[in-house]
Amino acid sequence: MKTYNNLNLNSKHRRGVIAIGNFDGIHLGHQKVINDARRKAKKNRLPFGLMTFEPVPVMFFNKKIKNHRINSLEQKKDQLKKLKLDFLIVIKFNKNFSSLSPGDFIKKIIHKKTSCRFLYVSKNFRFGFKRKGNIETLKKYENQYNFKNVIVKPFKAKKKIISSTFIRKKIRKGHIEEVNKLLNRNWCIKGKVIKGQKRGRKIGFPTCNLRLNSYVIPRLGVYAVKVKTNNISNNGIANIGYRPTFNGQSLLLETNIFGINKNLYNKVITVGFKKFLRAEKKFKSFEYLKKQIKIDIKQAKNNV
Repeated sequence: MKTYNNLNLNSKHRRGVIAIGNFDGIHLGHQKVINDARRKAKKNRLPFGLMTFEPVPVMFFNKKIKNHRINSLEQKKDQLKKLKLDFLIVIKFNKNFSSLSPGDFIKKIIHKKTSCRFLYVSKNFRFGFKRKGNIETLKKYENQYNFKNVIVKPFKAKKKIISSTFIRKKIRKGHIEEVNKLLNRNWCIKGKVIKGQKRGRKIGFPTCNLRLNSYVIPRLGVYAVKVKTNNISNNGIANIGYRPTFNGQSLLLETNIFGINKNLYNKVITVGFKKFLRAEKKFKSFEYLKKQIKIDIKQAKNNV
């Protein structure tokens, strides 16, 4: 998969099939869109790619939103590679781009830069300055610029529309097992291990600590997890929260990896959430906390 951080596409990737959207999470709905578009490209012997935006537009427009993403851009790329795209266009979402009128977006981006033949968008797709463009706007330009819109119907599971917004709500509620079904994989947080207070190590449960950065914040508490690095793939337990027993002030993801007791500082790890075990709570003493951690570990191992 060729990744473009600009709009200077190779000739072999022009005049193809393109799906446009944020694609945050690459959930089952996204996967269906991508698979349908790829089949269309194959049938017509055309290249197939995806156009997405960085940062996520809602975070660009509202600077107060800090924790929103289901996956990072890197994770998004990894998932898209598995879905066999020919190319990915990552558009830098900034003031200049957001100021394009709907007509200019179609003319300057869709027509001049991609010359695409088929354009896959969702029914509620909005684009251009102040989100004034919609699927009706796209239809007006089809003949002029020689492309065909394919409007994707909402994906439903148990009669509910599956969207990134829906999945974020489930993550915030701790409904991880349901989230994983909708993603068709474990929801993961990926980051570099930072140094902590080493309190976990002192009570016999060393942890790898990660900041959440821009990830959506799941329900605070303890989870059964699967941890991966370049050479490790082990189960574990993770606590996400403020560590009230220690009067913690900052939000951290602390993960105890089963069978691993070595320094992973500055290593990049991926923590895959498997099951919510319990809510975060403040214990009377470290001894009570140790007893509960042992119970958590036993429960996590029983859910492997």
